[in-house]
Amino acid sequence: MRPIEDIVEECGIGREHFEPYGRYMGKVDHRYRGRKRGRLILVTGINPTPAGEGKTTTTIGLTQALRRLGKDAACAIREPSLGPCFGVKGGATGGGRSMVEPSDRINLLFTGDFPAVSAAHNLLSALINNHMYHGNPLGMEPKGIMFPRTVDMNDRSLRSIIVGVGERASGVMAPDRFVITPASEVMAILGLSTSIGELKERLGRIVVYARGKKVVRASDLRAQGAMAALLRDAMDPNIVQTTEGAPAFVHTGPFGNIAHGTSSITADLIGLSAFDYLVTEAGFGSELGGEKFFDIVQAQGKFSVNAVVIVATIRALKHHGSGSIEKEDVDAVVRGSDNLLRHVEIVRSFGIDPVVAINLFPTDTERELKALEEILDSHSVRHARSDVYAKGGEGGIALAQEVLRSVGDYTIRRAYDRNMDPREKIEAIATKVYGAGRVTFTERALSDLRLVESTGMSDAYVCMAKTQYSLSDNPALLNAPRGFEVRISSISLSAGAGFIVPMLGDIMTMPGLPKVPASEGIDVDEQGNITGLS
Repeated sequence: MRPIEDIVEECGIGREHFEPYGRYMGKVDHRYRGRKRGRLILVTGINPTPAGEGKTTTTIGLTQALRRLGKDAACAIREPSLGPCFGVKGGATGGGRSMVEPSDRINLLFTGDFPAVSAAHNLLSALINNHMYHGNPLGMEPKGIMFPRTVDMNDRSLRSIIVGVGERASGVMAPDRFVITPASEVMAILGLSTSIGELKERLGRIVVYARGKKVVRASDLRAQGAMAALLRDAMDPNIVQTTEGAPAFVHTGPFGNIAHGTSSITADLIGLSAFDYLVTEAGFGSELGGEKFFDIVQAQGKFSVNAVVIVATIRALKHHGSGSIEKEDVDAVVRGSDNLLRHVEIVRSFGIDPVVAINLFPTDTERELKALEEILDSHSVRHARSDVYAKGGEGGIALAQEVLRSVGDYTIRRAYDRNMDPREKIEAIATKVYGAGRVTFTERALSDLRLVESTGMSDAYVCMAKTQYSLSDNPALLNAPRGFEVRISSISLSAGAGFIVPMLGDIMTMPGLPKVPASEGIDVDEQGNITGLS
């Protein structure tokens, strides 16, 4: 790795806009804007297998490939969450020869942004209970509290709890719950805010209590100032380097299956102003992070999207085609390609013709690869093989060339109009994007819709919380189903973020650990070297 000061200097970002965090990490002032008008390349994917398909690796490798072609390029990705690192998915810094470094520090606490989000969130939770303990002048009832607590760890035992158990000095007894930090509304607010003033305004809008006609916001508890103080440093995007020394912004970490699933708007704006090309990623498939990028992030950031890459793997297509991932199965690839073609259709519905990155794995066979390429050719889909895991930027040259040919000025066609009724917006995403034939609402969801209207959030964006493994709300319904039923179980308010969050099916905002968590394989030696973190 090179000293981070050298990376920043090459970016043209002056020392007055940069603060180092050790030798290889740093932060760029969120107010910094360069003079360039860069082109944004969005990387999304198909519905993945539980192990993931290498979207972050492709984002990093594509950036390195663009630089090998002489282009002034950088990438912007999300910060990893500790929950997946110690659970099933592992780290989120790429892989092989296409990683962001120092990967162990980025995966574990990094520059303290996640702890800051957790602290600001839990400060508001503490202020709510404190207000109720000291006379409760705002008249909040325990069952009307809408704001949960947060921790950046998978812990299913915290999904539903009781606080204040014991004597009166222990506080007011009330039901409560935790969400994982990437699902925190504060994380979403941080990722969508571009100034301290906007951050405080959004924090103040958070709805902490709603029952009947009574609505209490964080501003009623005068919480936004102290919360913003905790988030002051976290507002500044982090800058690190890739395996090949390319600049990389790593900032905020909202989950793509629960929250909006992208790096911060601030990181995108800085990157677009400092480089000719900025490669950024959206969480999970195009129906999740991709849809949210177009309908929420790009709409609020007011920047263009000039190209889209859909990451696909042979093994994932075999999974969707009900075949074996580990052995050759051309027929399964052919069947599973329907899932990929649906994601191409989704991206095209937003007004952009995508490029498919076929992310290579050692188990792929030439017959499988050619079968997929023939299908893509027959549907006039741009595509290229990508071997950035094994070869770094060199393995992404063909992909980078194809992406550059696809770059253009596009007019985004959104899935819904903000002026539509909240229910209509939800139905539009489910039917137009997912391919659902019917959308049903539970009694609780219908009650939540009435609350959305009573709190003045009818014009809010919609941020669907849905399984990433299927186009539907059923993780077992693979490939490219159509006409299925989507069930909206509840709808939560994220007034500060400016969106409502419909919960589809049995989606969880607090994951659990597997029987054998990844943490069992993680260790550190006497020299401080961390092993087992991938």
